[in-house]
Amino acid sequence: MAGSADEHVHHENHGNSVAAWTAVTIITLGFLVGCIAVIIATVWLFWAAVGICLIGVVAGKVLALMGFGIHGSTPAAADVS
Repeated sequence: MAGSADEHVHHENHGNSVAAWTAVTIITLGFLVGCIAVIIATVWLFWAAVGICLIGVVAGKVLALMGFGIHGSTPAAADVS
């Protein structure tokens, strides 16, 4: 199966950035809280977990817009190796 050269795009950082790690950490915490809420059958805790996940999405986007994403201009984001 022959492919074009466009199929093999080299990614240097694979999304390793402050924005990505912050978003993933907060969303994972929200998912954990949601799992606990389902196990103990607590509706309000489940919706709190959904809110935590949404906060993670917003935090990641805000940090990316502030320059902490993979295309950021801050030294912390640019030094990913």
